[in-house]
Amino acid sequence: MARWGITLPLIGVPVLEHRALVSELAGLGYTDVWSAETTGTDAFTPLALAAQWSGELRFGPAIAPVYTRGPATLAMTAATLAEVTGGRFVLGIGSSSPAIVERWNAIPFTEPFKRTRDTLRFLKAALAGEKVSADYDTFSVKGFKLERPPAAKVPIMLAALRPNMLRLAGREADGAITNWLAASDVPKVREELGAESELAARIFVCPTEDADAARALGRMLISTYLTVPAYAAFHDWLGRGEALRPMHEAWAAGDRKAASKSIPDEVVDALVVHGPVDECRARVAEYQAQGVDTPIIALLPTGGDQVEQVRALAPKG
Repeated sequence: MARWGITLPLIGVPVLEHRALVSELAGLGYTDVWSAETTGTDAFTPLALAAQWSGELRFGPAIAPVYTRGPATLAMTAATLAEVTGGRFVLGIGSSSPAIVERWNAIPFTEPFKRTRDTLRFLKAALAGEKVSADYDTFSVKGFKLERPPAAKVPIMLAALRPNMLRLAGREADGAITNWLAASDVPKVREELGAESELAARIFVCPTEDADAARALGRMLISTYLTVPAYAAFHDWLGRGEALRPMHEAWAAGDRKAASKSIPDEVVDALVVHGPVDECRARVAEYQAQGVDTPIIALLPTGGDQVEQVRALAPKG
């Protein structure tokens, strides 16, 4: 089954105003609704609502941080979403970032790989209905058992950027979720994940013919995200280290404007899909051709009608 996802809620659109759009997504060809969690809505509430507006779509958070909810709370939340979606739920988890975990939630961001691995292992047992008493490397759980375990297996996917996490996702999870990559980067990511695991990718799409405006927005986002250590290391691994070096140097010096300005057009154009709607749709499809199973459109604001843009970006065929 060819999948085609959208990130909801749309920027600036109230959660409750998505009902009509969600109800028509499956008819347009969309298969998935994915949420995000930074400083806007939480990862789960919009999905619980959207599941009441569509009986066909799959729903998942991309991603829920493994630090900001306790392991048992995360298991209960996932089990509840599995119930209210009628089993059409996939749990996306990941380490998130030091800013979200430490600066905004006052939780130490220590050993992110181990914390993600340990949470994955706990969740697999807990969501299977097992009573869990275990000492993991990063936390311990004593005698937890879900009162309402899911009726069917809840797939778990890991946010993964580099080889270690991608391999973990391939070995122990049901797939990987990645973002901020070009279509041409997909084969390298896929090689580490393995051929059998689902690969989802959030793709930033700015449907406008104003290339200057799209690149300005892209530069702002790239300088904000790709200066985070994990993303910096990701793009070093992908081969963009030298192209992004001036951005990192300006950012480290505290000059945010210079950091953004120094990002080459070719990097922006590779990482942010922009142009006419038909061209954007074709570029998203290219990610599939390169090995992404589930492209997840993240619509960037252009000043146009976002609902109409979602409709226009639906897969053709």
